[in-house]
Amino acid sequence: MSPIVSVRQLNHAFGKGELRKPVLVDVDLDIFPGEIVLLTGPSGSGKTTLLTLIAGLRSLQSGSVKVLGQELLGATKKQLVQIRSEIGFIFQAHNLLACLTAQQNVGMSLRLHEDMPLETRVERSRAILEAVGLGDRVDYYPDNLSGGQKQRIAIARALVSQPRLLLADEPTAALDSKSGRDVVDIMQQLAKEQNCAILLVTHDNRILDIAERIVHMEDGRLARDTALVNDYQ
Repeated sequence: MSPIVSVRQLNHAFGKGELRKPVLVDVDLDIFPGEIVLLTGPSGSGKTTLLTLIAGLRSLQSGSVKVLGQELLGATKKQLVQIRSEIGFIFQAHNLLACLTAQQNVGMSLRLHEDMPLETRVERSRAILEAVGLGDRVDYYPDNLSGGQKQRIAIARALVSQPRLLLADEPTAALDSKSGRDVVDIMQQLAKEQNCAILLVTHDNRILDIAERIVHMEDGRLARDTALVNDYQ
């Protein structure tokens, strides 16, 4: 089975000259279809930087990152846009547009698929909101929803286009225990149904049990890569 993500000898630094600070050092990582990988480690260890590089949201400096077979180092804007259309994103800040309803926020991610009719986008948006338990909130605006409900909308927005890769950065950090559990359970269920790979950055020890692998980062390096969740509890 070919990996969805293949990272080889990835190095990255911020700043220049004497202020240059390495944030990723010789990182190697493979993620396979349907696999749930949690990325853990202390603040400043490079987790979010790695996530944004895999997402094509930050330019590579050296090494190789292949996503869905496409090498991101030196990729054109058109190639990056195509790759991003196959990726779902969930971040700690749900980044919903206050002027749009739940259904409209979810439908925004389908606008990358220019050949999809408006009626189909609306139908799929409503169906995914139903799947995350918000079928009765499709016409609500974000200001009238709880934090957990907003994050469910963010999940729906990430999964509505049936991506092959889901990237999540601290999606439960601002949620209480029950809402956080509900959110990751929904991610796990829907992603598995779509055979989507998940890479999830987290400090939340409450959700480690959803992982098939836990990759631990320290000082910009992958310190541990294991499927033995109990080692981290």
